[in-house]
Amino acid sequence: MGMGQQSRQSEPSRKKRRLNKERENKQMKTNEPIILSRDCEAVQIPSGEKVMLPVGSRVTVTQSLGGSYTVTTDQGYLVRIANKDADAIGEEAEASQAERLTAAAGPADLDKLVWDQLKTCFDPEIPVNIVDLGLVYHCQVTPLPEGGNKVDVKFTLTAPGCGMGQVLKGDMESKILSLSGVKDVDVEVVFDPPWEPSMMSDAAKLQMGLM
Repeated sequence: MGMGQQSRQSEPSRKKRRLNKERENKQMKTNEPIILSRDCEAVQIPSGEKVMLPVGSRVTVTQSLGGSYTVTTDQGYLVRIANKDADAIGEEAEASQAERLTAAAGPADLDKLVWDQLKTCFDPEIPVNIVDLGLVYHCQVTPLPEGGNKVDVKFTLTAPGCGMGQVLKGDMESKILSLSGVKDVDVEVVFDPPWEPSMMSDAAKLQMGLM
């Protein structure tokens, strides 16, 4: 093998090592403790109880997906901080995906946008969206006689005793209602059939190391 060939083949390896190093550095930065700049409302995981984190508290971000932040406190509690309170941890609130989408031309287009919104909702302990987790059992867009549309969603939880159901429900409702053309939304938590890992998409199983 000539030196030119070695150089061409080693370049992708160097690039891969550089990207891996950048990811490691980003992960290290994410794991650094953050001091809250103000009092911040949060939701305890998995009970779903609201708590107030006082200014000056130290937290560590463990997951940042869908516009919300899962953090651990110095006391070892796992809590969820909403997008609206991102400034308390030195982050900027993310614009909703709906603000970046054009208005739907009809129910068929709106149906896709609703599913896109649902894919921005995450279980605060699992880095896979609720659609790929297989938690959404039903999603239907129905035109209203007076104009606009109603969206009905039925979803479940990975465990019936999880207290985050109402938190996820509120997240889904607000994101769906932010879509142009949606006038009403009904999100319901159901437990029949019970969720099981086989309901996950292949992409989710691969991400979770189940394939």
